[in-house]
Amino acid sequence: MLAWLAWTRRAVLAAGLAAAAAPVAAETRLGDDGLHKAPWMRETFLDLREDLAEASAEGKRFAIIFEQRGCIYCTKMHEEVFPREEVADYLNDNFFVVQLNLHGDLEVVDLDGDLRSEKDMARKWGILFTPTLMFLPEEVDGDATAPQAAVATMPGAFGWQTVLDMLTWVNEKRYALDGEEDFQRYHARMIEERASGRAE
Repeated sequence: MLAWLAWTRRAVLAAGLAAAAAPVAAETRLGDDGLHKAPWMRETFLDLREDLAEASAEGKRFAIIFEQRGCIYCTKMHEEVFPREEVADYLNDNFFVVQLNLHGDLEVVDLDGDLRSEKDMARKWGILFTPTLMFLPEEVDGDATAPQAAVATMPGAFGWQTVLDMLTWVNEKRYALDGEEDFQRYHARMIEERASGRAE
């Protein structure tokens, strides 16, 4: 009996310590459209040309995230990945993120000036999965659409380390570096460095 009580106390203590060590979740709520609203998301007039200019003026990278009501993968990202302190802080510090609704009716102006509803823009761009994160360069040719200009696209739900590595890879412009280290090789290197304790 005493051994069982000692084990129970240790288990409760360990659970309490684990909870205390877990990152504090950034406040996320469901909007009237049924989509998750995170503190690092921006509400704009959805003129992507203006959003890109504003992001650049703030020294941040512009990203677009497509989501939809009832998306279990979006929920997973908003409950398990985006609230992690290291991911939420990195997004807040380095990215200007605009959310679009895969089935939404709000009007969006593409980088080429084309005006369509969110759902029609999703069709034009070939967005099939939610969540989909699209990352834009700091400057875009006036004739390019958002997907044509994008430096990277991340369709679907991933673990927090993959997401953080993608954010870092984009923010540090590693896609523009000479050499053979594409995102997959960069991510593999970061996994190895984290496992060996060499990563920051």
